[in-house]
Amino acid sequence: MKIGIIGAGNIGETVARLLTQAGHVVALSNSRGPETLADVVTEIGPGAQALSVEEAATFGEVVLLAVPWRSPEALPPAEAVQGKIVIDAMNQYGPDGIIDLGNSTASEETAKRLPGARLVKAFNTMHFKTLATGGLLGGPSDQRLALFLAGDDEEAKTIVAKLMDEIGFAAVDTGSLRDGGKRQEPESPIYNKPMTAEEARKALST
Repeated sequence: MKIGIIGAGNIGETVARLLTQAGHVVALSNSRGPETLADVVTEIGPGAQALSVEEAATFGEVVLLAVPWRSPEALPPAEAVQGKIVIDAMNQYGPDGIIDLGNSTASEETAKRLPGARLVKAFNTMHFKTLATGGLLGGPSDQRLALFLAGDDEEAKTIVAKLMDEIGFAAVDTGSLRDGGKRQEPESPIYNKPMTAEEARKALST
């Protein structure tokens, strides 16, 4: 698949490496322009290229958002991702900590910013170092580390789950953008706590 990645920090760059190793092609972008990513994409290899934010969003069949949630100006134009699967790897951190969104969730607010996108909350609960090294290809999926996902579009979640499987993790569904998104928030029992899929399902059932 063609994957557009918005944000070339720890998560964006790590996911780019993993997806290219799995045979996908990625376009990496950041707010400072593609020329600042020349060394990174050269190091990742021929499956990666650097584009502008809007170009990367247009390029991708799937688009990953890995920029600060508090900076909506870093998002691609809504029309560039309309109808596309958009993976939201952002958490609602502000300059002074976690932002209280009341009854809403970070991904629901992102969905309002990008109307028409098929939003899936994922890649936001695991530390990038664990993500970089924790994948296990082959073997029982229940013994792989869990990557959580949430969303209201079942087909979109299925596609994101397949990407997770291809990079060596087990997808564990936490539910809808509202309820599942709440379960994935910072300080939740599953946030930044590496666990196998079997352990994750037990944790979610309590």
